[in-house]
Amino acid sequence: MPEQCSFAYSLSQVEDGWLWSVYDEDGVTVAGGAHVSRDAAQAAVESTLHSGPSAPFGAVS
Repeated sequence: MPEQCSFAYSLSQVEDGWLWSVYDEDGVTVAGGAHVSRDAAQAAVESTLHSGPSAPFGAVS
């Protein structure tokens, strides 16, 4: 049976939008990006958490 990993995330407001990051259990950043709106950043986090952190770190949209 495969082990389930736990992830944490952060959203940070910056001058021109929102930054997001997803971290593994060791605190290592496994995905992240930037979006103009908070809703888009939150959606990216949720998508990453549901599909696994396969998005390249630093992806911007």
